[in-house]
Amino acid sequence: MYKKQNRDKQKDIRVVSLEDLVPRDHLLRKIDRAINFDFIYEEVKDLYSATEWGKPGIDPVSLFKIVLIQHLYGIRSMRQTIKEIEVNMAYRWFIGYDLFEKIPHFSTFSKNYTRRFQGTQIFERIFEKILEEAINSGYVDASAVFIDGTHVKASANKKKNRKVEIEATAKAYQEQLDEEIRKDREAHGKRPLKKDDDSDDNEDGNIGGTGERKTITESTTDPESGLFHKGEHEKQFAYVANTACDRHNFVLGFVLGAGNIHDSQMFSGIYQKVIERFPQVEAVAIDAGYKTPGIMKEILDNGKIPCTPYKRPMTKDGFFKKNEYVYDEYYDCIICPNNQPLKYSTTNKEGYKEYKSDPAICSKCAMREKCTQSKNCQKVVTRHVWAEYMEKAEDYRHTPQYKKIYAERKQTIERVFACAKEQHGMRYTHLRGLARVTSQLTLLFASMNLKKLATWKDRNGLLCLLEKLLIIVKGYFRIPKVPFLSTV
Repeated sequence: MYKKQNRDKQKDIRVVSLEDLVPRDHLLRKIDRAINFDFIYEEVKDLYSATEWGKPGIDPVSLFKIVLIQHLYGIRSMRQTIKEIEVNMAYRWFIGYDLFEKIPHFSTFSKNYTRRFQGTQIFERIFEKILEEAINSGYVDASAVFIDGTHVKASANKKKNRKVEIEATAKAYQEQLDEEIRKDREAHGKRPLKKDDDSDDNEDGNIGGTGERKTITESTTDPESGLFHKGEHEKQFAYVANTACDRHNFVLGFVLGAGNIHDSQMFSGIYQKVIERFPQVEAVAIDAGYKTPGIMKEILDNGKIPCTPYKRPMTKDGFFKKNEYVYDEYYDCIICPNNQPLKYSTTNKEGYKEYKSDPAICSKCAMREKCTQSKNCQKVVTRHVWAEYMEKAEDYRHTPQYKKIYAERKQTIERVFACAKEQHGMRYTHLRGLARVTSQLTLLFASMNLKKLATWKDRNGLLCLLEKLLIIVKGYFRIPKVPFLSTV
């Protein structure tokens, strides 16, 4: 048995308002209650003409709300977003348009970006304002931050490329490392390394790295992207976003770079941005890709605690692991598994001190097959000038408190990336150029924070209402205190 639906009723004329057509518990209603977007008018007032001649521009608040709708619901393009707004009553209500008002053309935001917003801080200010509202509401817990990187597929054909030679990127702490190398070589009676020579064994080797050249594959479609290839991933041009979040999954900031830049090279940018705004950070949870002496030193020197995973030694099967060679600080030498000393030789341009064995002893050693395959029967073991920071990080790694914080990564930063890619369209971008993709991700992360902020505010509002009702009911009926109501 069923009832056939009569479609003639669709032609009935009714007196309704757009306000009545939007459900009371709709996400956009929660967002509208959570934050006042009028701050955008103040941010863009210098970008519009003060005179009243010509056709007035589209309301900037409505303009940015259109883009937020795109990111909130993961709509793949602005063209499709406009189509959705035309038929969705809640979307119309949110951007301030009535039932029959013409929605702006899909190219409107792109033109406004080119003519007004490009090169401004408006996108960052929207992100910061939403994050500030979350902070003021007490929702952000930055006692521990979680940092990781993820790739965003670029709008570039991988077959359209060319080989170019570029200057190698210097590490953020290169000058500090160079000074440390100079002091270490001086303490060992070695002459300083010069910047002109590339030889490590020569007394006049190169310590810089900024003068080095390397060949990369560059996209002719989007030259600012980078060729990314990791493990079983297909080669593709991409961007990499190193992102930080708190324990409640609020995005605290990010930095964007070409997809061929390693996460460790971008760490300092996002780390400094986060601790500048949140000095209360106590612990920094990062994965093995960031576990380098320079990064460990940067974190520990700031009084923060690095929460890192175990990193497997990069040693061939059947050979002694590096941790089986013990450093003797008093004699400044390395003791091999056969209790023979490896003496200091030099400090190379990468900041590693080289310790070399005596070939005469190694040639007769019964353990040589598990130690080295070198033709001259000499074992070389390296130790970074900042190795003590790596050792401190290892000590913290075994502490239950920080081991637990590292385990939270899968519920925090990894969940942020999963949500951004599956629900908000972060998996790829249709835009080209570092500036435009940065603007896109800024609003994308802003929309994620906005969604969480609105949901939490609405939930807390309901809890407060229930508490007030319980207080009224208890007073009216003179209900005695019972354990489950004693907290109200």
